Amino acid sequence: MGRTIKRVNMAAVRPAEKARRVAAYARVSCGKDAMLHSLSAQVSYYSGLIQKTPGWEYAGVYADEAVSGTKNSRGEFQKMLAECRAGNIDLIITKSISRFARNTVTTLKTIRELRLIGVDVYFEEQNIHTLGEDGEFVLTLLAAYAEEEARSASENQRWRVRRNFEQGLPWRVDMFGYRLVDNRLEIVPEEAALLRKAAELYLEGHTQEMRLFKGDGG
Repeated sequence: MGRTIKRVNMAAVRPAEKARRVAAYARVSCGKDAMLHSLSAQVSYYSGLIQKTPGWEYAGVYADEAVSGTKNSRGEFQKMLAECRAGNIDLIITKSISRFARNTVTTLKTIRELRLIGVDVYFEEQNIHTLGEDGEFVLTLLAAYAEEEARSASENQRWRVRRNFEQGLPWRVDMFGYRLVDNRLEIVPEEAALLRKAAELYLEGHTQEMRLFKGDGG
């Protein structure tokens, strides 16, 4: 009995590639973005993009609204990072480098952490993947920007201090007995009373009471 050899299509039996778990991050500043760039529009756009792209598995859209003039903890951003650390996200899509984090230092730190755990970040406007060939270039560029930001902030701080001195204005007040109100020093009555008492004790030669007043206890 003759043997029959049947050719097998290896492509048909090769296991399907695992879909990439893709999330998106969006952020807007309150009152500064037009309707097309609002949070709801971005969430809708990214949800549709991820779900219709072959080989992608929807891992959520995280969106924060930054309120001008206040510190923002960006709860959604932190949730997204937690999912990345848990191994539930492979790729993050975001509009631009500036939208990903509030400052360069935070962006640089976050990208470095995500690279270590194998999570890619894609910046649409710059057309850059952090795990791609441009990843190292992005890190170098961000590091340079971070250094410049720190230097600029330091220079601005020194300039403000000099300007205040030139105008006879106090820079900051951490002085017991006084408080700064509208760039003017005001006496705090209850604290001033303690200072007067301390001065009286010193002039009367009560050194033991002075040590207790200072909190030395000895």
